[in-house]
Amino acid sequence: MRVGLQAALNDANLDATQPNSQRQLAVSLSAIPNSTGRTAPLNLCLILDHSGSMSGRPLETVKQAAYRIIDSLSPGDRLSIVVFDHKAKTLIPNQIIEDPARIKVELNKLRASGGTAIDEGMRLGVEELAKGRKDTISQAFLLTDGENEHGDNDRCLKLAQLAADYNLTLSTLGFGDNWNQDILEKIADAGGGTLAYIQNPEEALSEFSRLFSRVQSVGLTNAYLLLSLMSNIRLAELKPIAQVVPDTIELPVMQEAGQYIVRLGDLMIDAPRIVLVNLYAGQLPEGRHTLAHLQVRYDDPLQGAENLFSEKIPVEATALGTFQSVLNPQVQQHVLALAKYRQTQIAEVKLQQGDRAGAATMLQSAAKTALQMGDQGAATVLQSSATRLQEGGELSEADRKKTRIASKTVLQ
Repeated sequence: MRVGLQAALNDANLDATQPNSQRQLAVSLSAIPNSTGRTAPLNLCLILDHSGSMSGRPLETVKQAAYRIIDSLSPGDRLSIVVFDHKAKTLIPNQIIEDPARIKVELNKLRASGGTAIDEGMRLGVEELAKGRKDTISQAFLLTDGENEHGDNDRCLKLAQLAADYNLTLSTLGFGDNWNQDILEKIADAGGGTLAYIQNPEEALSEFSRLFSRVQSVGLTNAYLLLSLMSNIRLAELKPIAQVVPDTIELPVMQEAGQYIVRLGDLMIDAPRIVLVNLYAGQLPEGRHTLAHLQVRYDDPLQGAENLFSEKIPVEATALGTFQSVLNPQVQQHVLALAKYRQTQIAEVKLQQGDRAGAATMLQSAAKTALQMGDQGAATVLQSSATRLQEGGELSEADRKKTRIASKTVLQ
């Protein structure tokens, strides 16, 4: 397994007469399988809310979704299940799957009761996942339908960061409309995973299956993008790097030994992560110039190998005395995806401040951006929210959650 690494500027020409030029650099990263196509065993932990509000159809559909995942595991894969209400317990300790029927029997006994302590569930889930992390692809799915009323949200974020430090990926699933979208999104972002929204119980099967398919496509783990800039080239000062595919996340940037380092987490086969870097180039003389070098540090769990390095590739541009733009339409799409996300974020802040008109205007802008991308699904959701505010209405919890998901992803 090796890294697929490609880079493209939104415009590969620079104006040699200008003191500064801003460019967006799209970096595509994926795992390229060897001839066998095999990946490392999966080490999966399900962290499931069974508080009183999950009673009835919600909990039963979650069980059905879990049964399907159990049936989809391959020989050699590991599974653990942690459940929580106002306290947490390990229902199925981390183990190689040898008796799926027994696991289903234990899961079937689960009943809804009590309050919600997400951090306690996360703590046990991370502990169980860590037991099987050697030479595996280690992932946790955290599902909840409520606020962390018996826990500490700051502790949740610290646990998500701890999981990432141990090369464990955390994805979150919000069930219904009463969960805290800010916290679940931050947990998923910190844990290198994704946020999913299960609005109705019948969607549980499809959302669990979607996440599981994504996990099955992981080939390499613990990936970091290493960015070396040439003299006269700098990063934008504010939010210089973001992921835009498969979903939009602002990425923290570290500096070490003259390099910029960005944690990416897992790399998937046939489903690249795409990162957008906001660069400024100082004035350059006419001719071809290298602006930066890119490399990826990663682990290959199938080989039991850590701290491997991809080939180093250059990012080049041409400075012209008589400037002529050559826009890259694919990179422009990624720029629009990031704009849609940030416009929606501004709208949410304005709404929190009581500026409904300002929020509606920004949501309308985000809807237009989505249309430019050809993302009709997101455009419909964003425009619907804008119209509701313009007409003097309130956004329901479902509206807010749909808006957040529409801002982060391309809706199918």
